[in-house]
Amino acid sequence: MIIWLNGTFGAGKTSTAKELVPLVPDARHFDPEKVGEMLTTVSDMPRLGDFQHWPPWRRLVVEAAAQLLDYVGGVLVMPQTVLIEDYWKEIRGGLRDAGIPVHHFVLHTDHDTLARRIMGDPPISQWRMDHLPVYREAFSWLSREGKVVDTTHIPPVEVARSIAAVVGGMPPRSSTGCA
Repeated sequence: MIIWLNGTFGAGKTSTAKELVPLVPDARHFDPEKVGEMLTTVSDMPRLGDFQHWPPWRRLVVEAAAQLLDYVGGVLVMPQTVLIEDYWKEIRGGLRDAGIPVHHFVLHTDHDTLARRIMGDPPISQWRMDHLPVYREAFSWLSREGKVVDTTHIPPVEVARSIAAVVGGMPPRSSTGCA
């Protein structure tokens, strides 16, 4: 099984993933961004602005997840922003074809909270701020494709407890805004 934590930069995906892993039996953290970082080491890759635009990234994320689950079993917690619907459908379809169930959560917060979180996390804060309009445009399909969790006033540990309750891990201590 995969627990995919989606949402824009600053919504709390990485922090929530770190809190979630101990709450879900046999869970492991796997960051799909590392696949993109690996691809950036290949000489003469087309300059597309984002490694997600490279088709090998999407296929390798699916293949790496499938191989990891075959090897170690359990659950992969995967925090990664995917804002292009066709890319998400390709990844989700590849995981489905590999027989891997996916729980897709969209961590969401209001614009002011996002801006405050992003600006407090340099050095790439401007790049993240520049992507907020893309996230706003993608939110309609994201909210159809995943379970929205409002993280505006909820610490990552409580967001993780809420998600764990949905997927069969530890129950939450309090209500956390899963929509």
